[in-house]
Amino acid sequence: MPNSTVSPGWEATLTGFRRELERRGSSRHTIKAYGGDLAELAEWATGRGKEPGSLVYRDLRSYAAALSERGLARSSVARKLAAVRSLHEHLARSGEAAQNPAELLPMPKKEARLPRVLGPDEIARLLDRIPASGPLEVRDRAMLELTYACGLRAEEIINLNAEAVDFDSETLRVTGKGSKTRIVPMGEPAQRALERYLSHSRPALATDPGQPALFVSRRGRRLSPSDVRRRLDKWVREAAVAGHVSPHTLRHSFATHMLEGGADLRSIQELLGHSSVSTTQIYTRVEPGRLRREYARSHPRA
Repeated sequence: MPNSTVSPGWEATLTGFRRELERRGSSRHTIKAYGGDLAELAEWATGRGKEPGSLVYRDLRSYAAALSERGLARSSVARKLAAVRSLHEHLARSGEAAQNPAELLPMPKKEARLPRVLGPDEIARLLDRIPASGPLEVRDRAMLELTYACGLRAEEIINLNAEAVDFDSETLRVTGKGSKTRIVPMGEPAQRALERYLSHSRPALATDPGQPALFVSRRGRRLSPSDVRRRLDKWVREAAVAGHVSPHTLRHSFATHMLEGGADLRSIQELLGHSSVSTTQIYTRVEPGRLRREYARSHPRA
């Protein structure tokens, strides 16, 4: 987080906040994003002679206006202001600030963007395109089958350990955001792909018997999120699936297909590891045609 263009006081505050995020179990992605956003605030404040704990509501309103004047998307401004609010909550809790000036800071409304969703036929074409011809291909098939079968985030995929798989109960133990653990059922195709990977491919890749990671690289190391995206990109091209497809696309597709199949939002919330059902409700807007058909079929005065 520290930056050469910010004051020593801001450097110390940003370092302390980073340690607080680590203590809370925040993901590396969150810590990096907060670091970049708050470094901008620190540079802006340093240029105006403002130290941590001395900013008042009017200062933060001016900072918010400066962000908007840069032509940033509303979602980017909202993210940066959320980081500012989180930092000042920390400063108020720790006693480094007398009060939280960001408490009433208005947040711009984010643009409503619906997630990309693949149809079941596109999912099948993508997964069936991956051959079982070598250790990396077998690993990729198991990894992507599991991503779609369980609705996993990229960080969750790479953080899986081999012990997380329970074939007896046909479930997977997933550690999500905030180090929260959930148990997710695995479908038969994912189980078959995992069994093949664990019995044939992982022993060839994981040369270190002490390596706990479920999915490992060619050199036997735990994969990174970029590794997952890169391998998914390869198979998307092979399967000629149009448009950008990310691991999150598979997660969105999982949730949408569950909803289309009749699953209730609370169940989908639990499977995805969302802390609030309001986050899950975006999937009710993904397939409005299906919901209209259900309304027409079910409502007595439709």
